[in-house]
Amino acid sequence: MALHRERWGVPDVLSRAPGRVNLIGEHTDYNDGFVFPMAIEFDTVVALSRAKSGSPSTVISEIFGEARRDDEREPITATHWAAYVFGVSHLLNGLGKSIGPWRCTIATDVPIGASLSSSAALEVAMARALLQLAGESWDATATAELCQRVEHEVVGMPCGIMDPLISAGAVRGHASLIDCRSLEMLPRRLPDGTVIAILDTMTRRELVDSAYADRRAACERAARWLSVAALRDAELDELERMPAELAVERRRARHVITENERTLAAATAMDAGDAAAFGALMNASHASLRDDYEVSGQALDAMVQIAHSSPGCIGARMTGGGFAGCAVALVAADAADDFIPAVQERYRAVSGLNASVWLSQPAAGASHIDSIGQHPE
Repeated sequence: MALHRERWGVPDVLSRAPGRVNLIGEHTDYNDGFVFPMAIEFDTVVALSRAKSGSPSTVISEIFGEARRDDEREPITATHWAAYVFGVSHLLNGLGKSIGPWRCTIATDVPIGASLSSSAALEVAMARALLQLAGESWDATATAELCQRVEHEVVGMPCGIMDPLISAGAVRGHASLIDCRSLEMLPRRLPDGTVIAILDTMTRRELVDSAYADRRAACERAARWLSVAALRDAELDELERMPAELAVERRRARHVITENERTLAAATAMDAGDAAAFGALMNASHASLRDDYEVSGQALDAMVQIAHSSPGCIGARMTGGGFAGCAVALVAADAADDFIPAVQERYRAVSGLNASVWLSQPAAGASHIDSIGQHPE
């Protein structure tokens, strides 16, 4: 990385971690359920060097600028962009990892705030680099759990495990069915002749300031009323017993229960190479997120509707936390070149915005980079 060399010389460590797109299984991870994400071909890269003892830890982002932390006991401002970076270092030090002060630079092409998990990519890439610098072993699951702690304890975002786990542990060429209770990852290939399209509405949201925490709290209230550890354990017919005053909680629970069923059915469809069945499940997922979970939005609904009627689309839905950001579509590979301009033109006509549409094959999870542009499989 040129910026790191200019400021501090050749880095001691280079690491990368990808963003992700979730194909189906939304808002189920913090309910101990099932999700089906894949890593995407956008990365965050961290260049890291040791600093002299007593020096501040310093980070420079090509997008956000420079930040420093003079002492490990210094409070971390949760709303500052560098909280993700300093939070990883702080928690690793708390686990007894011998890291010491460091200097790092960050570059990324993961779109920020687009529901493609730019924060998890940053956390995982930073954790990968710091562990390498400290001579510690790398474990994808343990790293994902650490990064989830950063979100909970430092940033204040009560997210599930999906984002850091797929960023850390994805298998190239595969999406992964993840059991968010056991943390088992089961890689699956996309149906033959299909490609994933990521459709950026160019609208943005801040999840910490959104209704995300309210949705999680409603799920927890529903689980308590149903006397289950998590909504993963609830049955659909049990919701009929919930009283009228818990109508909101009933709808939230109905989404989670049916979304888990859809996600498992999607894995079966993918195993069978049944793209049409997988696409239908994506469509049903969007309707449930829109109507029962109420986390879609005008731009997302418009984008999904446009995708449905564009050449080669097999299925489409919003993806990520919701309210804004990206949708995802399963598209016939031989129609992808027609699908992209059709979506962009029609979305511009209804919204006045210039959508970005990318095609992506499933990428590999986090890795150490031996040299710029090269990393182990």
